[in-house]
Amino acid sequence: MHATYRSVSDKSFPPALEPFLRHIAACNSAVLPGGRLPFFCGSEQIGWVSPTTAQTLQSLGLQKDQGFGVNAGTELLPFSQTLCDRGLYASHEEAFDVRNDSGIVLGQVDRGAIPVLGLAAEGVHLNGLVEREDGLFLWVARRSMSKRLDPGKLDHLVAGGMSAGLDPQTTVIKEAQEEAGIPTELAATARAVSRIEYALERPEGLRRDVLHCYDLLLPQRFTPIAEDGEVESFHLLPIQEVVALVRDTDAFKFNVNLVLIDLFIRRGLFAPAEAAILRNALTGRTA
Repeated sequence: MHATYRSVSDKSFPPALEPFLRHIAACNSAVLPGGRLPFFCGSEQIGWVSPTTAQTLQSLGLQKDQGFGVNAGTELLPFSQTLCDRGLYASHEEAFDVRNDSGIVLGQVDRGAIPVLGLAAEGVHLNGLVEREDGLFLWVARRSMSKRLDPGKLDHLVAGGMSAGLDPQTTVIKEAQEEAGIPTELAATARAVSRIEYALERPEGLRRDVLHCYDLLLPQRFTPIAEDGEVESFHLLPIQEVVALVRDTDAFKFNVNLVLIDLFIRRGLFAPAEAAILRNALTGRTA
């Protein structure tokens, strides 16, 4: 299963890279199974559950020989609602697709149940880029203090989970309009550039995320508008300032750092040897 633990500090790296590598290590800190038990849909393992969650599943009669699970994908959504009723999470009132390792959709769950069951989830992150005579700039959002997760942290111009029935490109266009007021015609020019996977423990549970990363070149005259109230403010920053924020602080939401490091690599902001080390860390390669 994807997004198992990957060490990025098992050998000596140039000291200048350690501030970046720490972000990658932090997002790959989950040890699987690490005391968790597998969760199945039919005969296919789709997640991992903690001992605490396992107690609830046992009380629901969902124990299997190897762990816990449901018999069919159609049971997943009502099952996730039962977990909400039992107080294991607060409902997001948003359904996400549950896929097997081949990418086939098996069913849906409430978004809030995903980390509780250790399911893989997919989302999109968009680098809103502006090329000016004085260099490359990036639009950065500050998350609203009312956000359930990571309030007040810096974020991408556009980022969001992939709701049930959507693909990455459709999600980018939808989120671009909702979060930043980017017209559909402009958002449709966003270019898919990379895919990042990781697994880490969070207060909400086990996060096993797949991020579909996009670049969007924006006109200099464009100014984003917070359409849905999830963003407190937008800021256009020179890329060098963004590099410094990633290198020296924890100002960005945890997973944003990985997408930005990928951007820095692709934009040639690291020497080739340093870029190779960071790329290997992002992808889990050891060479």
